[in-house]
Amino acid sequence: MLVLYLPALLVAFVITIVEMTEVVAVVFALGADRQSVGHGAAGAAAGTTVVGTVAIGFSALLIALPRSELLGGAAVVLFGFGVFLFRSTLRSYRRHRANPHPPPAGGDSTSGGRVLQFGGGFVVGAVEATETVIVLLALAAAGYGPSAVFGAVAGGVTLVGAAIAVHQQIRRIKVPTLKLGATSMVFTFAVFWGGEAESVKWPGSDLFLLVIFVAAVLVVRGLVEVLLRPPVRVEANG
Repeated sequence: MLVLYLPALLVAFVITIVEMTEVVAVVFALGADRQSVGHGAAGAAAGTTVVGTVAIGFSALLIALPRSELLGGAAVVLFGFGVFLFRSTLRSYRRHRANPHPPPAGGDSTSGGRVLQFGGGFVVGAVEATETVIVLLALAAAGYGPSAVFGAVAGGVTLVGAAIAVHQQIRRIKVPTLKLGATSMVFTFAVFWGGEAESVKWPGSDLFLLVIFVAAVLVVRGLVEVLLRPPVRVEANG
């Protein structure tokens, strides 16, 4: 008879929700102006699956994996995505100002756009799944493996269900606003993970993500205004 240990189950449930919520947020961000978040979601699923497979076969190696190197690499990749998304955000604001009521757009359907979306989802999925798996492995090592697995699965199902429920409401937001949030979010995680890779102790731990996000929104929005500002015409004196 399978006996579940409630405290271990709850820990696995909560850690899965907390860590993987960041994955869902970035997947929505990467697909902000596309018809679907499918490629980003597929990338996140692939990254999570790879880490899960490694965890099953090489659990001891995964625990010993240098977290700073993992986070540092992820920060560099996400910063690159942030630059790409900023350019897209700038174009979105420019188009919106030229035509405030455009027909619904299908977004970037090129193979390059799909690859970038998949790649961003993969990186975030792999990083957050690694942190989740480390906690789950610790619970399993203490003898609560079934409880850890059950709690993680329940947390994952709950999170996916919630994401599906609010998906259409999120996508009704205007594209420039979504792109602003997307770019700011990607830079937020790049800064946060880059700081952690350098052993920065963020005040409030993960809660400091909100502070970085607000700062990123202000910086990105300010840059958009500066770059879209009409050039000043100098009248020649006759």
